[in-house]
Amino acid sequence: VITLYEISAPPIPIEGMLQNPRAAMWTEIDMAELSGSFLSAIKGPFDLRMSMARFLARTVVRSTWGKQRQLDQIITSDVLLGCFARMIVMPADFIDQLALESRQPAIMSLHFEVPENDARQRLDERSAYS
Repeated sequence: VITLYEISAPPIPIEGMLQNPRAAMWTEIDMAELSGSFLSAIKGPFDLRMSMARFLARTVVRSTWGKQRQLDQIITSDVLLGCFARMIVMPADFIDQLALESRQPAIMSLHFEVPENDARQRLDERSAYS
């Protein structure tokens, strides 16, 4: 997804990606997908961005592009969807570009504009699968 959108540095432009899908991805966003719980989860800095990232991940998985790549068969739960959303906003290549001492949740939160808890989870996920 990052390569397709030719993104070379954080922060990932989530809103722009949703508004400007690449060919064969989706034609329009179904705003009915945004529920009241979407906004009720906003409690801290970057929470809205992370909610939008989960919405983007869900949209990508359900898109023609995602189905062609069998993402709908791989990402079958909210837990996996959250992992995918974190992968989109904090790509492994971008994390690897950070100095080792910068690979901490507080620093990554600011660098990628994500909640600190999501940065922590992304680091945990990377270490579990590395």
